[in-house]
Amino acid sequence: MLLFTTAALALSAGRERGHPTALGRSRVLDQLQPLQLNARPSPTPLGCLRGGASAAAKQCDVILIGCGVPKRGMGWYHAKQMLDGDVPSAQLTTIVEPWFLGQGADSPPGKVFAEWAAEMEAKHGTKFTNSLKDVEISGPTMALISGRTADNPRLLKEVIDMGCKAVYLEKPGAPTVAELEEMRAYAKEKGVSVFMGYNKNVTPYVRKALEAAKANPGSVTTYVHNNAYKESELPECFERNAEGMLKNMAIHELALLATYWGVTVDNIKSVTPDTEFSSCQTLTGPSGKEFTDFSRVGFTIETKDGNTICLKIDRCGSDSGGNSVAIVSKDGKEIFRAETPDEELQQVVSAQSKADPEMMPYFFLQHDDYITLKQLSSQHVIEGREGAPEGMATIDIAVDALKVAEYLTPLLQKALLK
Repeated sequence: MLLFTTAALALSAGRERGHPTALGRSRVLDQLQPLQLNARPSPTPLGCLRGGASAAAKQCDVILIGCGVPKRGMGWYHAKQMLDGDVPSAQLTTIVEPWFLGQGADSPPGKVFAEWAAEMEAKHGTKFTNSLKDVEISGPTMALISGRTADNPRLLKEVIDMGCKAVYLEKPGAPTVAELEEMRAYAKEKGVSVFMGYNKNVTPYVRKALEAAKANPGSVTTYVHNNAYKESELPECFERNAEGMLKNMAIHELALLATYWGVTVDNIKSVTPDTEFSSCQTLTGPSGKEFTDFSRVGFTIETKDGNTICLKIDRCGSDSGGNSVAIVSKDGKEIFRAETPDEELQQVVSAQSKADPEMMPYFFLQHDDYITLKQLSSQHVIEGREGAPEGMATIDIAVDALKVAEYLTPLLQKALLK
């Protein structure tokens, strides 16, 4: 049985992707449409995004922890979207930046951050601080944590103890399953929802493929994810992402499998490695230490429910910035394919990257997805709903995905290194 969650389907036709204007914002929100599919239980229908408390009348306060350098840090881009008014239900009140408002203040990036912070404080009244101790909470508040993964277990407990009603965590949430499970238990004990920033859950190419799979029972869906590393760059890549490919690059796909296909460690019937596609190597990183990881890996998972899903993840699979594809096949024949970026989005990203070469290109690529996730979560908080918004991964999904990553890594390495 195929599991679906009704989610934000931002259709690509005719929209002005990645363009932070009022028109672009309205198109993002106007195209949040429900899919009537069998789902993991979720109490929040997407229709509530357009009804109930209006954004003008009521907003969720947001505290951002971990901002980073302007035009480079993921936290900064979250802040920019909220300060620009791209997320109607979110009001960014405070930015907590321990490094650039602390020991890193005198560094060149720190000075760039300070200049931007002064401008935002004057323009929006946003409060900047280097410590959560200086943060005041009044009314429904969500903490958006976008710093170092290793700091997340401590930060989650601190913001919950402060009185935050919800927490938005960037993937993978914590370094290990044990830490993530402890975080989940603490949040559950305190009655706090924890949402995850898995943007592929609401990306159009994924949603369209899910519709095609639902319309074709017995089909097989393959998720392809390509990065644009060169072979010569892999040693540095392996060391910088020492947690391994499945906990890093492939964790988005594993979250999709947990959300929509019911894939958990307990529900896996079989795993078949694609030995012809895959490559597992031991490389010496810049530090002189050896790291064993996949440069590419492919495998097929069959669940006890009868679902069959394939993944093909390649660090060096693209020469143009990377791409992701969802392919639906039946009886060995491809019947549907959706890709991001498609031609339209590639043109938008190319034009915006040329106009602002200092900006990280993936911000333009995933601009609409980030808005959707923050709008879903902040609207959910101000409406006082339990559970999670439809289409948004929770800490439960994050735990399942991380468990599967830890389960698959040694299994696949053993198969490929023999």
